[in-house]
Formats: sequence, structure tokens, C-alpha cells
Amino acid sequence: MDFSELLEEDRASRKKQNFEGTLLEYLHIVAQNPDIAKLAHKRMYDVIISKGVETIQPEENTRVKKLYGNEAVKRYNFFKEDFFGIDKTIMKIVNYFYSASMQGEESRQVLYLVGPVGSGKSSLVEALKQALEACDPIYALKGCPMREDPLHLIPKHLRPRFEELLGVKIEGDLCPVCRYRLKEEYHGEYEKFPVVTSDFSIRARKGVGVVPPVDPNNQDTSVLTGSVDISKLDLYAEDDPRALSLNGAFDVGNRGIVEFIEVFKNDVEYLHTLITATQEKSIPSPGKGPMIYFDGIILAHSNESEWNRFKSDHTNEAILDRIVKVEVPYCLELNEESKIYDKILKKSRFHAHIAPHTIEVASMFAILTRLTPSAKVDPLIKLKIYNGEEIVEKGTTMRIDISELREEAGRREGLSGVSTRFIIKAIDNALTDSEHDCINPIDVMESIFKSVKDLDINEDDKKRYLTLLQDTVRKEYHKVLEKEITKAFIHSFKDQAESLFNNYLDHAEAFVNKTKIKDAATGEILDPDEKFLRSIEEHIGISESSAKGFRQDVTSYMFYLMRKGETITYTCYEPLKDAIEKKLTESVRELSRIITKSKIRDNEQSEKYNAMVEQLKANGYCDQCCDVILKYAANNLWRD
Repeated sequence: MDFSELLEEDRASRKKQNFEGTLLEYLHIVAQNPDIAKLAHKRMYDVIISKGVETIQPEENTRVKKLYGNEAVKRYNFFKEDFFGIDKTIMKIVNYFYSASMQGEESRQVLYLVGPVGSGKSSLVEALKQALEACDPIYALKGCPMREDPLHLIPKHLRPRFEELLGVKIEGDLCPVCRYRLKEEYHGEYEKFPVVTSDFSIRARKGVGVVPPVDPNNQDTSVLTGSVDISKLDLYAEDDPRALSLNGAFDVGNRGIVEFIEVFKNDVEYLHTLITATQEKSIPSPGKGPMIYFDGIILAHSNESEWNRFKSDHTNEAILDRIVKVEVPYCLELNEESKIYDKILKKSRFHAHIAPHTIEVASMFAILTRLTPSAKVDPLIKLKIYNGEEIVEKGTTMRIDISELREEAGRREGLSGVSTRFIIKAIDNALTDSEHDCINPIDVMESIFKSVKDLDINEDDKKRYLTLLQDTVRKEYHKVLEKEITKAFIHSFKDQAESLFNNYLDHAEAFVNKTKIKDAATGEILDPDEKFLRSIEEHIGISESSAKGFRQDVTSYMFYLMRKGETITYTCYEPLKDAIEKKLTESVRELSRIITKSKIRDNEQSEKYNAMVEQLKANGYCDQCCDVILKYAANNLWRD
């Protein structure tokens, strides 16, 4: 690789983006592309939308319909790779930027994210800050400490005419420093004031201001609005613009973002700048100077306890009225929670093999701790419903309205429980303790168990967490593991399932229509085999009296799918899929139990056992975790 060539190409491309000219030249650029002069909220909204957005209609997506009813869901590519299970939260954030970009009331409000620790508040803010760094450079007055819009040079009496010519709305005034320079250096000839391009940088504090929580005994508003440089007071008066240091968070965050970390850890007096920065879009000047125009996104975030304490004080109403609150809860969808851990682990330097269902088990425990107990369903059923899964009970799909469960739980659901950080630390501990560069669900459950025991929480919550882990999660994993092992004993499980499915459809259709069926092998005309039909149906608890209705439902649904032109497989109808899988699993369960538990196997058993191991490896297990889970299964699944 020619490093010098790479550097030269980069330098050349950056030079093309750089501009230095006068206001007059800048006006011609704006006339050709008025979008250049957009305000901060519009810039951020355009960055988000530029990556693409997918609108999913409930009638087009079964999972979306189950989770959100008749409400369409928008998924933004900007957030797609890093944020999972918080679609509603992201939609609210983007709606805020859209309204603010149209210069609605939200453009004069603070976007405030509140939620439990580790729910992703800081990560969302960090993503928005990094998006600014990837933005095209902005045009700014050369030497301006606030990198303000060059259009601020246009005098008030000429602005209506310039707005008409340029097709933009001119908002804002010059900062004290640029006003002084215009008068003294350029003698009021604003068209000669130099304009340059400037990019955004988090580290260099260019367009991104950050306000960390400050010790109440050491609060200084200069962190927000800059200060008077005392080293220059022997040269200039206190109110002279040349003595000002406009380096506060609002100054450097002008035209970009000002982030307040753990905002309500600060005393309320420290936050009074928010009042004018939002509603009046201006901030106090250091010393005795006039108010300074501010155009920026104000992002704040904190935990719920601090929010509750702050809003309980009625004297804070002025600030509360200027806040758009968006809750950032924990993820409550099993599939999406697993994606979070997969993403974090891919970014780490752990290279161990992770056995199937390991991340799923950890995700299951995390979500169960976050769910509010329901009087309608048990926790595991609720978890599956929240994951968009079909719940089959006695041959029919349970019709439980997810909105009723959410209403029963109240708005607190998802705002408590264990955090993503807690689970990922438990996984990291399991990886660290692994002697064979491989972890499995048993390792992770043991690691979570130890972590919960060490948690500094009340004993009732600790007991509930341990019960969820030992009873609910472990028992569910046992079902999954048994099904996986028994499936591995069946060569071409899917082919056999499809064969059973097709046979069932033929006999069920003949039964419903009161016709005969032709034997494919002998050509003999036979009555539908009710004994065969019942051998499948009984696996999902269908009684003999309700069998006729079930067969009618199955055949009607298959004809419906055929009319729509959809492919028909054994997985099409959830109750029948469940029944077929249970029948196949039952047929080899005893064999798998005997062979797995046996310490000494004959040649035939050894052959079947080895074939099963190979199938498990094909399904994602390695030699180490395959050996571990089979020993675990022998000792825990099939106790005599």
C-alpha cells in the first residue's frame, strides 16, 4: 500500500471542500443552494433521513401487527445497526427533530432523554454527535468563536429583500466579537467580511459542547457561556468584546449540539441559561454584554429518580415547560435484546466460540426481570408475546391482546430490571473463566447466578431474580435443549416434518370434504386415516370432539394461503407446526434419552450417537460445548 498516495488523495479531497471568500461570494452560493443556510435542527434531521427510512405497515408485516397493532412503524437506517428494540423511542426522537426542523415549538425546547441506567441514553446522544462530525462542512464567519452563520451580517432593514432573493429565512444577530470586528476592521462594509468553511469535531469542541455534572459548591456559569479574560482587563474595559472568551458549551455548541450529562445533578440556578437559550434562542454574554443569539440542539439526559426529584419542585416550572421528554426504556423484545449482545461482543476482542442459545438465555433472563407480573399470563408467555411469537394452547393460537398486557403493566414497564451492562459483564466473566475458549448456556447461567448474588439490591428483588433464573429460564432451556438433541437424532428432520405435514393435509382435506384418498404407493382408494390424524392432533391437546373443527381450520387456512400465492410449508400454521414437531420429537425421545445417558454403547447406539453429535456440530456446536451440553442433558433432562 502506498501510504503517501493515500494521504495525498485525502488532502486533495479536503481542499476541494474548503472555501474562503467574502460574504458576497457566499450569497451567490446560498442563492444556488438555499439549503446551505439551514439551522441546527434541520441539519440533524436531514442527516438522519439521508440514511434512509423504512415504513412498515401492519398489514404487510405479521410481527409488526402483533407488536404494534394497526400502527405503522418507521425504522431509520441511521439507528439500524446500533439500536434494537426501541423503535417507538427512536420514532419520538425523529419526530422531535422533524417538528424542530420546521421551526415548530420543538425548535425552542430541550430534548430530554430519561430512563434506567444502561438503557442507551448516552449512546443515542453519542450517535447524534458523531453524525455531526460526518456532516458536510458549514459556512461560518472567519475568526468567529461561535462559528456563526454569515447571513447574520445582513442588516435588519435589508433582510426581507435578501430573504426573497435567497429563498431563506434569516434568523439571528452577530455575536459581540464579530460586531466589533465589522465596525472596526471592515468599517461596516459587511460584504467584505471573510467567510470560511468549518467542520464539526467532538474532540476539538467545534459545534459540540458538553456540560458534565458540576459540584454544586463549585458551579461556574462560565462553563456554559464563557467568561471575561482577566489577563486582558489591563488593556480593555470589562464590557469590551476583545476581553471576552466565548468558549462556554453554548458558544462552542452553536449551530451544533450542547449535551447536558446527568443534567439534574446540577443545582437549578445553574440551569437558568436553558430558559433563554430555548425560548428566546439567546444566551447571556459574559460580563455586562448583551444577550447573544444561539442556534443549537440542546440534548439532556438523566436517570428517572433525578427527573422525579426535579419535577416535584414547582419552582422549576419554567424549565419543565421547555422540555420535550422522551423515555428510553430497556428493550423488551427477546430477539432484539440478543442483537444488542451480539453487537457488543463483536466489538470486543473475545474470540471464544459461543454455543447456540447462550445469548438467548442471557437475553431471556434480562427481559424477565424487566417485565411487570401479569394476572393474565405467566412471565414466560408474556415474554414470548412481547417477542411477537405465536402462543399455541390446546391446538389454537392464544388470542391475547398485547396492548391489554401493556395497559395492565402501566408506563413503568421497561424502566426497571437488570441493565444491558449487567448481562454483558456476566457474559464477559464467563468468557474470562472459560478454559477452552468456548462458553455455553450453562456457563452463562452460572455467571449470572453469581452476579445476582453479588448485586446490592433489596432481598425481595434478589430472590425474584434468582427464581426467574433457576426456575423459568433454566426450565425453558431444558425444553429447548431436549428438542434440539432429539431433533439431531432425526436425519433430515425438515424433510420428515414436510412429509408428515403433506400427509396430514391430504387426510384432513378428505375428512372435511367427506371424500376418499388414493394411496400413493399402491393406488388403493382409502378412507381418510383418522387414527393418523389423531396421532398428530393429540400432541397439542386437541380433544376428539374438537378435532373436526381443527381440521376445518387447517384446510381453510391452507386454501387461503394458496389463493394469495404463498408457499405452503409445515411451518405455515403454528398449531399444526407445533404438533408435527412434537410428534417427531416424541418418536425419538426415548431413544435419545437411552443413548445419551448410556456410558457403554453397542455398535448401533454408537453409530446413532456419533451421527447426532455431527448434526449438533452442523447446528453450531463445537467439540467442547457439544460434550458439555450432552453431559448436562444426561444428568438433568432425563432423570429416572
